[in-house]
Amino acid sequence: MAEERSRALSGIGADICSTARKAGFYRQCHRTMNAAKNWLARTLAGALLTATVPLAAVEIVAHRGASHDAPENTLAAMKLAWTQRADGIETDLHLSRDGHLVVLHDADTLRVSGVSNRVAQSTWAELKDLDVGSWKGPAWTGEKIPTLDAILATIPDDKFILLEIKVRVEILPALEKVLRASGKRPVQLRIITFHYETARAAKERFPAHEVYWLVSYKQDATTGRFPELEELIARAEAARLDGLDLDYKFPIDGAFVKKVHAAGLKLHVWTVDDPQTARTLRDAGVDGITTNRPEFLRRMLQP
Repeated sequence: MAEERSRALSGIGADICSTARKAGFYRQCHRTMNAAKNWLARTLAGALLTATVPLAAVEIVAHRGASHDAPENTLAAMKLAWTQRADGIETDLHLSRDGHLVVLHDADTLRVSGVSNRVAQSTWAELKDLDVGSWKGPAWTGEKIPTLDAILATIPDDKFILLEIKVRVEILPALEKVLRASGKRPVQLRIITFHYETARAAKERFPAHEVYWLVSYKQDATTGRFPELEELIARAEAARLDGLDLDYKFPIDGAFVKKVHAAGLKLHVWTVDDPQTARTLRDAGVDGITTNRPEFLRRMLQP
C-alpha cells in the first residue's frame, strides 16, 4: 500500500516537473517534490499507526459510587455510576453488632447522617433507617444505608464491584453468604482491603475471586520509610493475591507497572480525579483507576 502511494505521488511529480523543465524550473521543482513526497509518507505512516494501535485500556472504577455527584455509598450513587459509564463501582463494608453487612465508609455514622452510631456496637435495625443523603443536598434527602444485596443487584453482566473490607476476618462468613446468593460471577465480585492478613484470609476463602491489597503511600511512623514495591510484590505473592491497589502518590511509571505485571499481579490505583494524573497513570499501563468522577474522567481520557 505504501509503495503504491509512493509510485502514485512520483507519477504526479514527474508530470509536474516535466512541465517545469520546459519552463526552466526543473531543479527547484525536483527538490520541492522530493520534500513533499517525504512529508506525505511520514504523515501517512503516522496516521496508519494511530488508526491500528489503540490506546491502552484502563478500567474506570467509581469510588463509593459516583460520589462527586451523589451521596457516597448509597444506592443512588451506585446507579448513577453505571449511568456515568463506570466499568466498576467500589464500596466499603463494616459489620453490625448483630452480624449484618453495613455499607459505610466510616466506623461511625456521624459524618453522613448527623447521628453518632458506632457500627460495630449497633444493630442493623438501629442503622437501616438513618438518612445518609441529606448532607449532600436536599435532592438526596431520605437516602438510606443500602444492603449489599441491593447494590450487587445493580451490577450489569459486564461490570464489577470492588468490595473494600474495612474490618477484619470476622466479616468473611457474612460476606460469603451474600456473594453466594447474589448470582454474580466471581470475576464481578472483587475484594480489596488495607489489612494484609484479611486479604490473605479472603483469598483462601474465596479462591475464585480477585483479591487486592490496598496500600497508602506514607512514611512508616517507626522507620520513616515509604513502602517499597519489591516488598509489596513479595508479600502479595506470598498471600497468593491477584494484585495491588495503590495510592496514586506512589512513584508509578512504566517501569513500576512492568515490575508488578511481571510478578503476575494487576495494578489498580486510587483516588484520581485530576485528568493529567489519570493520563500519566493510563499511559504507564495501570489496569484500573478509582475516581469520584467516572464520566468526567472517561471523557478526559478519550483521544
